[in-house]
Amino acid sequence: MQRVTPVNQKFEPQPVALQRHFFRRWQNVFALILVLFFVLVALAADVLAPNQDIFWPSDLQWADDPLGALPHPPNRQTLLGTVVARMHRQVDIYTVLVHGTRSAFRFSLMVVLPTAFIGILVGALSAFFGGVLNMAVLRVIDALMALPVIVGVFFINQLLLYSKGDASVIPTIGVIRHAPIAPWLSSLLERVDPVMLALVLFSWMPYARLTNTMVLRTRQTDYVEAARALGANSGRLLWNHVLPNSISPTIILLARDLGGMVVLQATLTFIGLGGGSDWGWVLAISRNWMVGTFADLVAHWWLFLPPILALVMFGVSWNLLGDGLNDWLNPRGA
Repeated sequence: MQRVTPVNQKFEPQPVALQRHFFRRWQNVFALILVLFFVLVALAADVLAPNQDIFWPSDLQWADDPLGALPHPPNRQTLLGTVVARMHRQVDIYTVLVHGTRSAFRFSLMVVLPTAFIGILVGALSAFFGGVLNMAVLRVIDALMALPVIVGVFFINQLLLYSKGDASVIPTIGVIRHAPIAPWLSSLLERVDPVMLALVLFSWMPYARLTNTMVLRTRQTDYVEAARALGANSGRLLWNHVLPNSISPTIILLARDLGGMVVLQATLTFIGLGGGSDWGWVLAISRNWMVGTFADLVAHWWLFLPPILALVMFGVSWNLLGDGLNDWLNPRGA
């Protein structure tokens, strides 16, 4: 006798079907290849660029530039050319890009993982317990989301300078000028990258908002009500039933932020607000050479094209991977 599937039974796609669904789109395969490429470059940075010193030796000279005051195009010694830093020191762009991949992964992971953890924790707890607490948390989240991240970065930087006693940022009013900063805060600002700290403090709100919405929706499902009727306590309901079924959208957001944070770091480094991005630093010291002569506007193309391509490809790869995860985790929406 033929077996009839109940109409209200939830459809659960098989793992093999999910894998086929993910690799069916060429964008997902392209994103995965790009991400794996950057991962391999980061892991093999010491092999790909054995000379970790980004500056060429001072005795290295060019026939047309004995003082080393000009950037030089790619050649056998410098695969992606050089750019001039302070004191006429030649910077090898290839070495910066290769080792910068490792620092880009380190920065994005150290920012995105704590950011996602804080946002998921705040959003899940406030939504699960609901009531006045949830309304108050949502209002705080909305207020913080209206604050641009760059303002937070500038505030943390100024606070760091103030903790070090920089006279340029100390107010002129006598009462405020002598107000001491908390010792624990001063110690924290000296040990932690201020840009990294600012991004963590001012970027968790989207995760909290998204998790809050998903938990509010999930806590009303039948299987949660059934678990509550069977005597499951609040902690078991949240961690075993509600949160695992609400976290898929935050995983997608996390994947996209892994690329977006690197691009934001490079932007902040380029405009001089810190961040320590190797790729952004190369663009910053190359700004005076980006526009060539009227005869050849891209005469020094190697100064901006390789780092910009690295930033664009890194950001695009994680954005495409996030889109692929969205289709994979929500097959009905594809």
